[in-house]
This record gives sequence, C-alpha cells and structure tokens, in this order.
Amino acid sequence: MSTTAKKPRLTTSAMIASIASEGQRVQSAPFGKALVELAANRTEIVGLTADLAKYTDLHLFGQAYPDRFFQMGMAEQLLMAAAGGMAKEGFVPFATTYAVFATRRAFDFVHQVIAEENLNVKLCCALPGLTTGYGPSHQATEDIALMRGIPGMTIVDPCDALDTEQAVPQIAAHNGPVYMRLLRGNVPLVLDEYGYSFELGKAKMLRDGRDVLVISSGILTMRALEVAKALEADKVDVGVLHVPTIKPLDVATILREAGRSGRLVVVAENHSTVGGLGEAVATALLTAGVMPQFRQIALPDAFLDAGALPTLHDRYGISIEAMSATIKGWLG
Repeated sequence: MSTTAKKPRLTTSAMIASIASEGQRVQSAPFGKALVELAANRTEIVGLTADLAKYTDLHLFGQAYPDRFFQMGMAEQLLMAAAGGMAKEGFVPFATTYAVFATRRAFDFVHQVIAEENLNVKLCCALPGLTTGYGPSHQATEDIALMRGIPGMTIVDPCDALDTEQAVPQIAAHNGPVYMRLLRGNVPLVLDEYGYSFELGKAKMLRDGRDVLVISSGILTMRALEVAKALEADKVDVGVLHVPTIKPLDVATILREAGRSGRLVVVAENHSTVGGLGEAVATALLTAGVMPQFRQIALPDAFLDAGALPTLHDRYGISIEAMSATIKGWLG
C-alpha cells in the first residue's frame, strides 16, 4: 500500500506572507531606513500616509522626525492633495499607502493635483500586483497601467531590498512626480550577488543567456533569476535583463539585448497583461522593427482570487515552478 505525502495546509497568514523564499536572505524595512537616512540632511523631506505607516515602513520616519510626519487617516484623496500642496511650498513629500488606494481610489487627485503641475511628490505604495492574497480590493494588478497613462509620471518597480534602498535617494533627487512600487517588511536581498546598482531610468543585464532573454521588473526579476538557475539542469541558458524603471523605459538597452538573434524574448511582470512592462517592451520592439520570438508571463486580465500567496502564484503562473514549465513549453 503506497501513500502520497500531503502538502502542509496553508493558513490565512500565508495571504500576507513575506515574498521571500524559505532560507532566503532578507533585510528589514529597506525603504523606511533609507528614507530616515536621507532625510537627516534633507530637511525639506516630509512623510505622509493614510493610516498605513506601520504597513509601509513609514513609521520609522515618523519616529525619527515626528515634526515632519503627517498621519492623514483613511483619506487617500486628501493624502494626495496635501502632498501636492506641500510640494508647492518647496517640500519633497514621500506619501505612502497601498498601491490600490493610490492608483484607483485617488487617481484623479494624482492626475490633477500632482502630475498636471509636475509637482515633486514621491508616491511609494505597498502591496503591488499579486503580493497579497486579499482579493481584488487589495491586489493592485493594474497600477502600472494607470500610472503609465499619466504624462510625466516616473515609474519604478524594485526587485529587492538593495533596489529599494538605492532607489530612495535617486527618486528624491529627481524633479517631478514618481510612483514607486514599495517592498516593505522583511524584503529579500538578491541583487548584491550580481554586482548590481540601481540607476534611475536604466535597465541592467544581470546574467547573459544564449537561449532565452527574460526582460523583467519587480519581484519577477527575483523569480527569473531563480528560474534561470533551475533551467540550467535542462541545459537551457537563460539571460535576465532587469528593468526597474518602467517609465521612462530604457529602450536602447532593451533593443540591443532583444535584437540579438536566436533567443526567445520573454517579458515577466507582476502585473496584468494589459498596460504594463510587456506592452511597453512590445511597442518599443515593433516601433524599431526588432521582431524576436516574443512571449509574456504576467497576471491575467481578470479579477484574481483570494487565498494563500503560494497557491495564487502557482495558479496565475508566476511561481518559479510555473515560470520554468512555461518557458520550457515555449522552447518545445
């Protein structure tokens, strides 16, 4: 009589679990710590949040600089209006909330109050894409599409703790509105192994590969690197081009790498197939007449289920196992 080992039952805590794999190195609160350090010599930096300081790591800023910290309550539209007003007075506001609230609930205020006047507001927003299991009310699967449509909006999608902490001073130095997807809590640390440094507006080749080029952003760069290691056993050589700045897009680097012959080009993103990195890359390729074999790994154009994150990542094709199987299938 044979028995099949059952997978452990996932508890509801897995709906808000860290995105770190078991045993993966992590850093605690890279955004909050980087902002506290930067603000020590930048007295014009202020922090605002909509009742989510603890859950965006902005509480560290509030503890360090209580006179520069503003708790706006559950009022995201007010949060954006206040940030815009402070920017007009010469401050550099860092405003935090969940990505769904900043991009969906407060879209018109971001568009009219902040972006139309090119104000120097930095929106740093947690739970991007499928990083929570609490269903469509909290899953910001279309946030990049919304922000890409706003003229002059710079968009940053960091991969890990190193990316996040290095992005903070650079978005502060950039003159104009920025939307940054925020990784908070215990954030994985992976890019230091690749000699990486963040540069606003620049894509970086992390590893080369003769068979497949994965062009990725955010946490799917982390996944792509793990997929590349996993596929080595099948003699599949995978390159990974990390694109932390979605807008403006580093078109020159993308065209150079995607234009090399003989490689399957896969765009991988923690976002809907509609309006994100995949469409931006496809437009750049077609406009330039560069036409490799092109595929996309992304979340479906649908309202996603609630549940434990590992289950959802498998279901929607962005787990390591699912991505590896998909790429192998495309290679035949």
